[in-house]
Amino acid sequence: MSNALEALTAWIEPRINTGMVLLGVALLAVVAGVLALGVYGFIFGHEHLYGVTREVPWGILISTYASFAIISTGLVLIAAMSHAFGGNPMAPVANRAVYLSIITIFSAFLSIGVELESPHRMLIYNIISPNLTSNIWWMGTLYGAAVGCMLVEFFGIISQKWRLALYVGVLGALAEVGANSNLGAVFGTLAARPFWYGAQLPVFFLCNAVMSGAACIILFTHIAYILRGEKMDKKNFVALQTVAKVVALTLFLIAIATTWKLIIMYTGGEAASQAATNLIKGPLSTNFWVFETVIGIIIPLLLLVGTQVKNLAAMSAASLLALIGGFFQRYDLVVVGQSVPVFSGWDNLPNFMPYTPSAAEFFVMFGCICLTVGGFLLGERFFGKVFSISEH
Repeated sequence: MSNALEALTAWIEPRINTGMVLLGVALLAVVAGVLALGVYGFIFGHEHLYGVTREVPWGILISTYASFAIISTGLVLIAAMSHAFGGNPMAPVANRAVYLSIITIFSAFLSIGVELESPHRMLIYNIISPNLTSNIWWMGTLYGAAVGCMLVEFFGIISQKWRLALYVGVLGALAEVGANSNLGAVFGTLAARPFWYGAQLPVFFLCNAVMSGAACIILFTHIAYILRGEKMDKKNFVALQTVAKVVALTLFLIAIATTWKLIIMYTGGEAASQAATNLIKGPLSTNFWVFETVIGIIIPLLLLVGTQVKNLAAMSAASLLALIGGFFQRYDLVVVGQSVPVFSGWDNLPNFMPYTPSAAEFFVMFGCICLTVGGFLLGERFFGKVFSISEH
């Protein structure tokens, strides 16, 4: 036991002061409040807490889950590419990416766990009654396997068992890719929802994962150096420059995919075209044009291309904006897909089914963000020196 404690204390970063630890604990306390809110919902019913309805059963907690799960997948892919192909410029940020992938997937689990009315049943019947034809079953199973792999990988990193970390990390990356593509297929295989239906979403989610994971590691690595009060060394700066190029490329691809998605929607029948209209000039048009397009794609691309990824502050700002735009993109995708009634045209049904997130849903979303931030701060304090290793 003493040897294990000595091994763990060897990785503590003294430049992250105790105030940061207290802040992390405070943020985790907010998450405890979210869990208490979830318990209240389990007892008294979610209909008293959430703004979802029978017509729009999936709300902001589903998009929050998807956002954090997608970020986790991107972080795992960046870490796997850095570890599996040794000597590449992204290697200095790989260990921090592994740790952040664990924190973000737990944030995703928090969101979906509080959103489900009986999450314990999911855990039980996932094992005793598997449905191999269900995308949701595969998604949950593969994400669970990925979490186990990531925990073992991070253990291998802190215990300096590099071969174990490499092999298990690659398995974790494959599990995350499978889970992420199944997450896209959960939407893409619903023929009754034309805005979702099609083979594009699983691949689109993977592209978003790479973009979001790359943006996340840039932002948090920059923050880590600010907390230490030191200037970033050349090795890490070159790593972030490489990752920033990945962000720029994937943002460009996302812009193209989004454009074609909307074009195709106007050739896919009345329900599909109405959903696209709801997004472009309907109730969610501000989300789409301001947050998704301008803040989430155009400004980040201008910052990255305009500075030629040579300015750390610009890279960090672009990453933050891309993450914000990505969240709105997931929210709009979930809501717009349900906005057109399945039996549109019958009994004078409206063209847009309304949905407004409740205060409880915003609180849960805030709690998930706090879990990520608090986990990051605690990780920088207790494993800070692990993140500076890159030669392995």
